[in-house]
Amino acid sequence: MRIATTPSPGEGQQAHAKRALALIALATFLSMSVWFSASFVVPQLREMWRLSSGESSLLTIAVQLGFVVGALTLTATGLADAVPGRRLMRAGALAAAVMNLILLWAPGFTTAVLLRALTGACLAAVYPPALKEVSTWFREGRGTALGVMIGALTLGSAAPQLVKATGGVDWRVVIVATSVLTALGGLATLLIRHAGPYPFPTSEFSLRSALRAGRNRQVVLADIGYAGHMWELYAMWAWIGTFLAGLDGFAHRADGPRLAALAAFVCIGVGAAGCLVGGRISDRKGRAQAALISLSCSGGAAAVLAFAHHLPLPVVLTVSAFWGFWVIADSAQFSAMVTENVDQRYVGSAVSLQLAIGYVTTAVTIYLVPVLADAVSWTAALLVLVLGPVVGIGALLAYLRPPAARV
Repeated sequence: MRIATTPSPGEGQQAHAKRALALIALATFLSMSVWFSASFVVPQLREMWRLSSGESSLLTIAVQLGFVVGALTLTATGLADAVPGRRLMRAGALAAAVMNLILLWAPGFTTAVLLRALTGACLAAVYPPALKEVSTWFREGRGTALGVMIGALTLGSAAPQLVKATGGVDWRVVIVATSVLTALGGLATLLIRHAGPYPFPTSEFSLRSALRAGRNRQVVLADIGYAGHMWELYAMWAWIGTFLAGLDGFAHRADGPRLAALAAFVCIGVGAAGCLVGGRISDRKGRAQAALISLSCSGGAAAVLAFAHHLPLPVVLTVSAFWGFWVIADSAQFSAMVTENVDQRYVGSAVSLQLAIGYVTTAVTIYLVPVLADAVSWTAALLVLVLGPVVGIGALLAYLRPPAARV
């Protein structure tokens, strides 16, 4: 005879938290798809508008800088802490879908860059609030939960390479499809009824107080570490396909571009698993320790590739996949470090500010890497990327230094 049992309150809360995490991750993944829509169609836009390589890069950089402006606006106005995250996500996603869709009627490059920047600004109301919203559901296991969020973003980042590998589609179809997905992501937030059992306190916003909270020593060091991480991350995602396509094993084959794009998809997409591993290490060993491992591995892989990209193709692909696995594994941990160290009244503003700092950094290396690769060599370009992990490691070692050892 079976005796019916009911879940304990703890088990019920865990089930609700997992459901909320799944919904927020899905909404984020769908909403952020317009971030990469221009990356899908750059070759077609380049031909249609006769763009230079620098102008093509600006279509990506504009999103990064627009995101920075949006994140800083959320911080300066206090919206990140005054408005529930799920509402901000919904408004940001629907606005981003509209900005992306208008690209269909853009007469040329200048208008397209403006629309891409506005799209990035709208997405600043999706990603930072999503990280804060997830944090309200998890106290223990927060590192893993945030890792799931970043993993969803990583899979979205890999998608452009998969489209290239399948031969691509008309750019208008891509724009419409990504706009629809983003709108669906916004609407999915309607299923998130309330914040989790660990809500952050709310208070009347004061910019001075928020900035003062962000000057906490541990928060500053986490922000520096995050900047070092971002120096490397988006340049790797943006240019790994170009790097692989130039390898001897791909460059001399008729189907080389397609195979290189497929390899790039794998090298970026494997980072989703890296996010989960990084989250688990974080919850067991500590946030800073997990980030230190990730930065050491990713920076080491970039350094190896700088001198080993002429080795046999299987070796280069293995190192590239290893790089992709670790290059994103620490991203969630820097956000978790901020949520746990900053004045809890200003978590939303602090996370938005951290992301703004990081995405400003990405604009530099997204532009710099192809310039160095063309003018000097891929060795020089990759060694420049190693500088980010070196700075990040220094910040983390200072973060981990015990109080008695500080001068």
